[in-house]
Amino acid sequence: MQPHDFWQEIHPPRTFERSPSDGLRGFFPAEFADGRQLRLPIRELADGDHALASLIINQAGFAVEEALCAGLAELARPFDPEVVVGLPTLGLTLASGTAKRLGHARYVPLGTSRKFWYREELSVPMSSITSPEQVKRLYLDPRMLPLVENRRVLLVDDVISSGRSIVAALRLLDACGVRPVAIGAAMLQTNAWQEPVSAVYPGARDRVVGVLRTPRLKRNPAGGWTPQQADIDLQVF
Repeated sequence: MQPHDFWQEIHPPRTFERSPSDGLRGFFPAEFADGRQLRLPIRELADGDHALASLIINQAGFAVEEALCAGLAELARPFDPEVVVGLPTLGLTLASGTAKRLGHARYVPLGTSRKFWYREELSVPMSSITSPEQVKRLYLDPRMLPLVENRRVLLVDDVISSGRSIVAALRLLDACGVRPVAIGAAMLQTNAWQEPVSAVYPGARDRVVGVLRTPRLKRNPAGGWTPQQADIDLQVF
């Protein structure tokens, strides 16, 4: 596949083998709840022995984007959210589409670009697994505060991996007196997020939902990639 071909098409169930004998090569076939598959590129990590499946939602075809938003809306609906709060940058695409699917008139975007009317007490430091060397600040526009106070909030990001971004957002909302009723993502990437998120969000394992779930991959002797057993045991794969 060419790099620009990823995230453009959803395939019928069982189109691709999820556990080939010599390992996965080139892409990981992530599955929706109904078995439909989406090919995600395999990104090799710095150690050369491990890799992750990658999703960049703002490069996805509209049909894929809509399917991810629809899937998350259905997972979130039982929590009866009144407002969707989105994390920058890629989480904003998902948050907007999910809010529409839930029948909301708008959503609340968090941001990392400070406007002159922002208040420092409505901000927290934030980094992510994809840019760990960049420590930014995450802000809530003070004008948006009335939209989240005393409301049932669904917090949304595109991918939850290390949990750093979600933890920062939880701390920011906590400073506003808000605890989300649920956290949603297009993809839960490995189980690494569970411990740090649970430390600040009790009950996380029952209130964090993801449309797709992908494991950490390990290179096998044949040169392919196989899911790590720890992620399989915890039902991520």
